[in-house]
Amino acid sequence: MLYQSTRNNHLTATGPEAILRGIAPDGGLYMIPDFSQIKLDWRSLLELDTIPMAAKILQALLPDFTPAEMDELAKKAYCGKFETDELTPLVPVADRYVLELFRGPTSAFKDVALSMLPQLMTASRAKTGMKEDIVILTATSGDTGKAALEGFHDVEGIKILVFFPNNGVSAVQKAQMVTQTGSNVAVAAINGNFDDAQTGVKKTFATAGEKPLDGAELSSANSINIGRLAPQVTYYVKAYADLVKAGRIAVGDEVTFVVPTGNFGDILAGYFAKKLGLPVKKLICASNENKVLTDFLNEGVYDRQRPFYKTTSPSMDILVSSNLERLLYMMSDCNAELVASLMKDLNEKGSYKVPAEMLAKIQAEFGAGFCGDQKTAETIHAVWEEQGYLMDTHTAVAWAVSEEYKKESPAEPVIVLSTASPFKFPHAVLEAIGQTPAADEFDCLDQLSLVSGLPVPKNLAGLKDAKVLHDTVIDKEELIEFALKKAGEKQW
Repeated sequence: MLYQSTRNNHLTATGPEAILRGIAPDGGLYMIPDFSQIKLDWRSLLELDTIPMAAKILQALLPDFTPAEMDELAKKAYCGKFETDELTPLVPVADRYVLELFRGPTSAFKDVALSMLPQLMTASRAKTGMKEDIVILTATSGDTGKAALEGFHDVEGIKILVFFPNNGVSAVQKAQMVTQTGSNVAVAAINGNFDDAQTGVKKTFATAGEKPLDGAELSSANSINIGRLAPQVTYYVKAYADLVKAGRIAVGDEVTFVVPTGNFGDILAGYFAKKLGLPVKKLICASNENKVLTDFLNEGVYDRQRPFYKTTSPSMDILVSSNLERLLYMMSDCNAELVASLMKDLNEKGSYKVPAEMLAKIQAEFGAGFCGDQKTAETIHAVWEEQGYLMDTHTAVAWAVSEEYKKESPAEPVIVLSTASPFKFPHAVLEAIGQTPAADEFDCLDQLSLVSGLPVPKNLAGLKDAKVLHDTVIDKEELIEFALKKAGEKQW
């Protein structure tokens, strides 16, 4: 199977090539042209444990790898690295279910994909015979950065450079990144927001495409990389299987997922699962106050020319959602010319409008809602007081949006995706449950543990005393020059 660029159907790549490149030469994203080509019986997956389930799904999406190869890669990626054997537990809360995606080595949902991507990338290097070093450039709104650093540190033949918005992530998220060890890692804060970082990384790819680096190839660990997106399909199938095993649904019954998302990758993985046959009734996109996705899904106009809000759910503080481009490609029946035109409008005019028939197709599959900071805090408080379940600020956004959906469909099984541990945002969570947070956010970790009775995740417990190893801060205008210079260095 050949992947195609969302902006030019003639620009193709095998699975390993797409994983190594990260992004197509024209700036488009690599996509499966036809899901009907994929031979996978989703029903056969429901009795499997998580790791063999992941291997079968990934082998179907990336058929250049044999079943035996993918089995081995999945074991290397996941065995012994998560708090629970099932990786992503499904927990009943009130009349819904919470899919806990934060049980991995950095307490965020990105661990599911970024434990797998280094394995896929290393194997892809071997399959393609690549001799050059890979330099991964990654922009992060908080969670991708640490998960990528954790996954790639000290991986032979690969270096990773992460950019995050200075003063745009929580103190815990920042500490996770700037204390990262490894001879092949580098981290830089930028004076700007996530969109500035993401735009700078994309422009760096374009610049390197015009003038290739000596002895190195750029790639990405963001969900623009198909090797980052594909592993996320597994937890949708696993959640469905768990409901079947619990007797809550019968095989074939439809379920709805509510997903807190800013870059659209997490929810798009759910649509991939549906295209593979999983009975998904609706995918509900939950936004914070930066509700560019909610407005698009409701109105068909994507407009990034709007105020940018720093919220208590910073991983969704995004106005340019890269993975939406893949959905446009799918909903236009792989009309790369149309997608290229829409992306040109977004880049040059700051907005685009999709045709009415495309919007109707999108709205048949996706719903949307948003939640501001006050409602987020009220939701955390209410669920804690009434159900004894503690959630982070991003999960609370999705829970609040799910409340509105449940009013319309009270009997329908609804799964809310929980994307991060509440301990990653302890100050905001403490405030929400009526506590006065300590002045130091790291002291808030212990305070939240004392109040909630929950243990501080091991990967966060020692952050306060960890040595800062990365203190670079650059202006957003310097990102391209800095990234290319760093990528060209032989030793970091």
